[in-house]
Amino acid sequence: MDWVDFAIGAAAGALAALAVGALALTRRVVRLRAAEERARRQERLAELGALTGGLAHEIKNPLSTIGLNVQLASEAIGDSSLPDDDKATLVRRVETVSREATRLANILNDFLRFAGRIKLAPADTDLREVVEELCDFYRPQAEQARVVLRSDVPPAALVARVDASLVKQALLNLLINATQAMAASDAPARELLVRLEPPPASAPKAPRDTAGPMVSVHVIDTGPGVPAERHAEIFRPYVSGRKGGSGLGLAVTRRIVEEHGGRIDLHSEPGRGSDFIVRLPVAGPSHESGEGDDDAARRTVLDRLFKRAEAR
Repeated sequence: MDWVDFAIGAAAGALAALAVGALALTRRVVRLRAAEERARRQERLAELGALTGGLAHEIKNPLSTIGLNVQLASEAIGDSSLPDDDKATLVRRVETVSREATRLANILNDFLRFAGRIKLAPADTDLREVVEELCDFYRPQAEQARVVLRSDVPPAALVARVDASLVKQALLNLLINATQAMAASDAPARELLVRLEPPPASAPKAPRDTAGPMVSVHVIDTGPGVPAERHAEIFRPYVSGRKGGSGLGLAVTRRIVEEHGGRIDLHSEPGRGSDFIVRLPVAGPSHESGEGDDDAARRTVLDRLFKRAEAR
C-alpha cells in the first residue's frame, strides 16, 4: 500500500501546488486588469489635457477681464447720481455676474487640477501631523455647517513617503463632500471622524510586485450613505449628487491617491453613513524605486500618444 499512499500524497501535493499557482495567477490578473484600467484613465486624461490646455487658457483671460470690469462697474454705480433703488438693483445684477464669473473660474480650476499632470514631491512624513493640521484647518468650516469634526490618530509617529500637500487636498475633498452630503440630507446627528491607522501587524509579507504595507486614513460621516450601485460611479468625473457641484472632487482625490500607488475604498449603506478609506503605501510611489505594472502601462500610454501625434 506504500505506493498507493505515495500516489495519494503526490496527487494532493500537486493539487495544492496548482491551487497556490492558480491563486497567484488570479491575483496577478486582477492587478494587471486594474493597471490596464488606470492606464486607460491616464490616456483619456492625457488626451483631455492636451486638447483643452490652450482652451482653458483662452477662457481664463476673458474671465479675469470680466472680473475686473465688474469691479469697476460696481464702483461706478456707487459713485453715480442714480436713485438708491436703481443703484441697489444694478448692484444686485452686477454681483450676480461676479458670482457666476467666480463660479466658472472655480470650475475651470477644478478641471485643470483633474486633467492636468500631477507632479508628486514625496518625502518621509508623519501622517499624524497631516491629519491634525487638516482637521485644525477645516474645523471652522465644519462648525459653521453644524458638523462635529474629530480626529483619531495613533500615539506614535506613523511615517509614510507621501506628498503631504496633495494628500491634504485629497482628504480635504472627502471632508467637504461628507459635510455637503450631511447638510443636504438634514441629518440630525452630523459627525465627521478622520481616523489614521497603521498597517496591520499581522499582514503577510507582500510580494515584490505589490505596493507593500499600506497606512489607512478613514473619513467617516453620519450622512445619508451611498447606494451600492453608485460606489464606483461617484469617483467618475462630473458625477455629483449635489446641485451645483462640479463632480470633480472625488475624481481628483482618486487621482492623487493612485498617483501615490494607493487606492480608495468605500464602505457605505443608505441611511447609515459612509466610510471612505484612503490607503497609501508606506514606501511611497512605486515609480520611485522601480517600474511596476502601473508605470509600464503609463509609459505605454505615453508612447502611443507620441506616436499618434507624430502620425498627424
